[in-house]
Amino acid sequence: MKNTMGLLSLFISIFVFSQTKSVKKYPTKKAVKTVVKKKVEPKVNPDLVVINEEVPVLIPQKKDGKFGYVNQKGKFIIQPEYHIAVFFAEDCNLLNSPNEKIRKFGTKEYATVEKDLISYRIDQSGKRVYQYKNPDLGKCKIEFKQQQYQAYILNGFYGIIEPSKFVNAADYRDYQIYPQYEYLHIMEGDDVSDPMIVASHNDRFGVIDVHNKIIIPFEYSNIKRNFSWKLGKMFEVTKDGTTYYYIDSKNKAY
Repeated sequence: MKNTMGLLSLFISIFVFSQTKSVKKYPTKKAVKTVVKKKVEPKVNPDLVVINEEVPVLIPQKKDGKFGYVNQKGKFIIQPEYHIAVFFAEDCNLLNSPNEKIRKFGTKEYATVEKDLISYRIDQSGKRVYQYKNPDLGKCKIEFKQQQYQAYILNGFYGIIEPSKFVNAADYRDYQIYPQYEYLHIMEGDDVSDPMIVASHNDRFGVIDVHNKIIIPFEYSNIKRNFSWKLGKMFEVTKDGTTYYYIDSKNKAY
């Protein structure tokens, strides 16, 4: 009996001792905080003011024989130092370049300028970001857009016809604008159904539309027939035949 009680006491002691042993603690994982990155908004240049959304924020302007760029308030943002400066617009030769790394310089975020017979692309801060190299130039994919209207001369005067509807030159009703101007030129643009038309009347130039509505008064000695309307929705004009500047479709000068 004593042996039995001894064995039982020994068993109970071992059991209690095993239950009182310290439990090994394992380190708990700390919660990982998810860091949400704030979107960095691009810095807006306060000098690139927008008064007229239809025209570029930077406009080529000549001063002392050299070109720079002014904002819509007429303030020079890129100082005049170039022999040539065109609107910020796409360059299809660079967009289709065999060199993929420089294709970005063909976008409308850049403009082409020339100084000392060297051509560059500049950004809106005026920084030269690319110098033209012949091997970099690709082929432009030109999409031909048929003009809806064309100029027509009758008895020495210019008018406008729509070729698809023009049948009888003797019938004034066949003319979109009956010949009455000294000169007409349809400016290239994106909307062939409503083009801007440079016209001359009484030896002065202005701009009309296909309904013979005067858009720009006949007060200029010349209006250049270039890509200024297509690229910048502006006209390059002069009153004295020497000093050219840009105006918008409301005849506001820049």
